[in-house]
Amino acid sequence: MAKTLGGDLGQVMLFIDPEADFDRIISEADEAFAPASVIACTTAGEIGVEGYTDGEIVAIGFPAQHFMVSTLLITDLDKLRSHDVIGEVIRTRMALDARTPHFPHAFAFVMVDGLSRCEDQLMSCLASGLSTLPVFGGSAGDGVRFENTRISIDGSCYRNAAIVSFVRTDCPVRVFSLNHLDPGTERMVVTKANPSHRMVQEINARPAAREYARILGKNPDFLSQFTFAAHPLVVRVGGQHHVRAIQRVTEDGALVFFSAIDEGIVLTLAKVGDIAAHLDAAMEDISGDGEVDMILACDCLLRRIEATQKQAARDMSGTLVKNRVMGFNTYGEQVGAKHVNQTMTGVAIYAPISAFAPVNRQD
Repeated sequence: MAKTLGGDLGQVMLFIDPEADFDRIISEADEAFAPASVIACTTAGEIGVEGYTDGEIVAIGFPAQHFMVSTLLITDLDKLRSHDVIGEVIRTRMALDARTPHFPHAFAFVMVDGLSRCEDQLMSCLASGLSTLPVFGGSAGDGVRFENTRISIDGSCYRNAAIVSFVRTDCPVRVFSLNHLDPGTERMVVTKANPSHRMVQEINARPAAREYARILGKNPDFLSQFTFAAHPLVVRVGGQHHVRAIQRVTEDGALVFFSAIDEGIVLTLAKVGDIAAHLDAAMEDISGDGEVDMILACDCLLRRIEATQKQAARDMSGTLVKNRVMGFNTYGEQVGAKHVNQTMTGVAIYAPISAFAPVNRQD
């Protein structure tokens, strides 16, 4: 279903700490911000007016004077019918284009259930219908529990679903994706996998967790999210390397990934750069295109874990605040036709329009 919006606010986005009363917040927000549409999701951490934060609700409002938004809800992600989704995407995009010829800039934002394991298929469908429209997004989180992620639109809550916001504006925009990783020389081959569960049972014909630990020189009994954040794996797709981040180790020693994995894939151990310095340089490059009014960002949980482990979180928060970055930490990120990990994706929205109303409040 699609809904085109108007009123003082075109749309409000809420990024909600998973400990909060999601249903109550959604109900109150839907009433408070009417007639604007409200979309929301749970997070693995928030990015607010003070940078990285937890236990908060981050709200971003898009004034209808400068933004026209159409939303598309896609349910039952595990039963995607590509033809139907592509058709809906094309119809929604073209209808919005026809209504806003005076708004020359556009992007699409995706909010998706982070436990659906369907982001790769979803992005493939969306890319076929979006044409040249730049798209980015993030997978809803649940702290570090990986048990209960939720998304919402207009007062109704969903699992196994995604929301696509099509945005046209008179503000210049730039969709971006960044990470601080380069491919190394250590390679490994997935020799046994369960793709539907994003699970790898064997690497190099050996038990997956033990082989990964052996390559790192680590004890396989002590692999953790800190290990995965510090030693990411990348795969070469379409001439570029993309992260295939590990989520957890199963009781029988398999590795569960955040994104698509299959037998025969060659994984490369990545070289990790200075995450804080890289973010600062990337934000400087983005600001070189003009005065940034605000950046809406989806930042991987593993980046935040790495930043904390390396005592870089304070410096990164300072960079986020300086560049007016707001958003949430994710279980995965989307950009173009890809679902990626250990990445920050986002859209920079440039002056001269000071068009936002960010709100942070304690739950």
